[in-house]
Amino acid sequence: MKKTIMNKVITAGIVTAILASASTVYAEKENYTIGIEQFAEHGSLDNCREGFLQGLAEAGFVEGENLTVEYKNAAADMGTAGQISDSFVASDVDLLCGIATPSAQSCFNAAMDKEIPVIYTAVTDPLAAELADEEGNPVGEITGTSDKLPIRQQLEMIRTMLPEAETIGILYTTSEANSESAIKEYETLAGEYDFKIETAGITVTADIPLAAQGLLEKVDCITNLTDNTVVNSLPTVLEMANEAKIPVFGSEIEQVKIGCLAAEGLDYVELGRQTGKMAAQVLKGEKKASELPYETIEEASLYINEKAAENLGIEIPTELKDSAAECFTKISEK
Repeated sequence: MKKTIMNKVITAGIVTAILASASTVYAEKENYTIGIEQFAEHGSLDNCREGFLQGLAEAGFVEGENLTVEYKNAAADMGTAGQISDSFVASDVDLLCGIATPSAQSCFNAAMDKEIPVIYTAVTDPLAAELADEEGNPVGEITGTSDKLPIRQQLEMIRTMLPEAETIGILYTTSEANSESAIKEYETLAGEYDFKIETAGITVTADIPLAAQGLLEKVDCITNLTDNTVVNSLPTVLEMANEAKIPVFGSEIEQVKIGCLAAEGLDYVELGRQTGKMAAQVLKGEKKASELPYETIEEASLYINEKAAENLGIEIPTELKDSAAECFTKISEK
């Protein structure tokens, strides 16, 4: 009897000690190194990175304590993305994080042979990007989170905001799988809201001014995707659209802050946090990346820029104002 009680006391003491030190000590390593590759520098992807580190910290992996973070930005260049991924793999990091579809693909291609786990975020369609199968399961040691757009809610909002509009324009990069996927859904749903979709594809940033100009001559408004090359040049598109008095709708909060009229968008910090927690499971050895189906955030929030509406001479319907998560009264610089 005494031995049993003593064993229970010892076990309880061990559990307490483990719980007390869980935020800083893990089974096999005292310090982990991860490589974060971000495809472009813009608000939504920056928020993903911030949230990713928050999610890791909440799970006990704190930068500067037991976590070393190597961060590099590809500046929306696929060649650079490949070089970054290769350098991280050569450094034998413990885990790669690819932010946005091109970086997720690049990281996976580089890490495949060494079986370094890859966690991605802000990948709109993992199936189209060939990172998951039709059931949502990983195709290898790679998983993460999708930022699939709430396209039906966006179309409903645009119809309410612009009751007379007929044609919606979409500017996109032809090499981004996530953009192709989103456009297909827009084209499928547009008729339900009496819209037509007009698209203009670009291959590089330099194509944007000419493509945007041609698009603005054909549409009543533009809806922006999470297309990284286009988002990186959104101020240029907004300047041209404002001169033509054509409203531009965003796909997340940061785009609305810098001048898009409104967006039914996701919280990218929260998306990043969710991704960080998935990465923590892999680092702890609780799960392999290949055992974690990709995840999504289901809820979208409405964001409105009242200053942009004022500049365009658009009156925001009361029902939209009342349902908005946040209304901005000024236009911020990028």
